[in-house]
Amino acid sequence: MLNGIGAPGIILLVILALLLFGPNKLPELGRAVGRTFREFKEGTRDMIANSEPEVKSEAPAPAAQKAPVSLEKRLPE
Repeated sequence: MLNGIGAPGIILLVILALLLFGPNKLPELGRAVGRTFREFKEGTRDMIANSEPEVKSEAPAPAAQKAPVSLEKRLPE
């Protein structure tokens, strides 16, 4: 994400943030952004965890309906 900005761009962003928010407000702002990212990650993990049991709960196909190994089509490698 920051690869295209470079060092001068990052320095400019820090100076701009200091001017806009002041040095006393920046730590509070950083904590709020960190909390927001943490909550987003936890919500994403919860959504993924809730969707996995649905996939695992599918019943496997009966053995009688499966084709013999020699007749299965294989994808080219």
